[in-house]
Amino acid sequence: MAQVHGRDNIRTYRKPLNINLGMMIFLAIFIYIIICIVMSLNQKKIVPYEVKIGSLSTDNLYTGMAIRQETVINSEYAGYINYYAREGERVGCYNLVCTVDETGQLKDMISEQNAENSALSDTDLREVKAGIINFRSGFQKQNFDSVYDIKYELEGTVLKLANINVLQNMEALNSTGNGIVNLCRSPQSGIISYFTDGFEAVTPETVTQADFEREYQKTNLIGNELVSPGDPIYKLSTNENWSVIIPVTRTKAAELEEAEYVKVKFLKDQNESWGEVRIWDKGADGVFAQLSFTNSMISFVNERFLDIELIMERQSGLKVPKSAITTKEFFLVEKEYVTKGGNTGGYGVLRETAGENGQLTTEFVATQIYHETDTDYYLDNSALRVGDHIVKPESSETYTISRSATLKGVYNINKGYADFKEIQILYDDNEEYAIIKSNTTYGLSEYDHIVLDAQSVDLNEFIYE
Repeated sequence: MAQVHGRDNIRTYRKPLNINLGMMIFLAIFIYIIICIVMSLNQKKIVPYEVKIGSLSTDNLYTGMAIRQETVINSEYAGYINYYAREGERVGCYNLVCTVDETGQLKDMISEQNAENSALSDTDLREVKAGIINFRSGFQKQNFDSVYDIKYELEGTVLKLANINVLQNMEALNSTGNGIVNLCRSPQSGIISYFTDGFEAVTPETVTQADFEREYQKTNLIGNELVSPGDPIYKLSTNENWSVIIPVTRTKAAELEEAEYVKVKFLKDQNESWGEVRIWDKGADGVFAQLSFTNSMISFVNERFLDIELIMERQSGLKVPKSAITTKEFFLVEKEYVTKGGNTGGYGVLRETAGENGQLTTEFVATQIYHETDTDYYLDNSALRVGDHIVKPESSETYTISRSATLKGVYNINKGYADFKEIQILYDDNEEYAIIKSNTTYGLSEYDHIVLDAQSVDLNEFIYE
């Protein structure tokens, strides 16, 4: 009898795949995550911006050129000059301003007088202290060279104060016949200043951008110095009316011209004054604003370039980033050809079309209005084409679409898609933001959400935040 070996009949048992509900849920979630990751990688990055009321922070600090009616007085003699009128003092016609000592004896007399009596009176000391205090209030470290200007001014002030003490001895000196002291009197009344800089002849009519760019060189006129005939010895500012010229952009020029008058703060002493505005457009040579004043000239008679701040009330509005602003082209259609209709009762036009048998019919084409003038509507050009014929409602008159114009605007995303909104810019003299008019018929309102980068979307594109 044959022996049966059971081991030869053993087969491997395969466990059946047991798909339960939990595994199916896990698989569905995994697939959903993969899909979301792929979609997020391919999705545009749309950054929203919430519109709010605000104002621009603009730089209203300028360095202006002082323009005065200045007359440079030159010496008629050779010799040592000594001053008797203080800088910034008003002198009358034919008042003594300085002397020119041809022999130098008066110079020696002044030196002896100063050695014998070097003390200044309380009044003289107050004048010197006032000059130092004014210098400290307007001193800036980056303009350290102004220290030399105050040094020369103080030296001149002290010399003038000392010279007055020996003025009474001048007639005695001339009577000896050993010396000649020439008296230099003012040819007209005015404010005295003791410096020259080459800008005396500059006027608002002749000023250019090059005047602001060239190196400024101020020559102080010091007493007890040797002068020759024809050398400048002092200046007279003969009119209290003066002005400050500043270079500006054309946008700022238009704003200032509209204001007519602007409040100006002089940073040196923090005083404020109203200036009358006049704009000078020199084309390639620049645009300049002339700010004219009827007072305060004497306070700055010894300065040419002044640091000022324009204090202007800025109208507030909706503050939007400039990156959100774009332009879009629209069709111009006469208002009589726009009507309401369709299923929603919205705006649109009646477009003329030809049927299969060649018979002309009309169809209502819905379109959105983005702006209007007295005669025309700005219509979306996505549903219309150049050359389309539209019919005036309740008339047989037709109009061929051909005209177009552009608008500045932003993309509003309140409804989940990019909806173009026209804007009216009030101020844009800031690098990052512009101020636009709020609550216009086809524009924006506060708290609207717009696309931060207008180049990242297209009109009517759906937005997935």
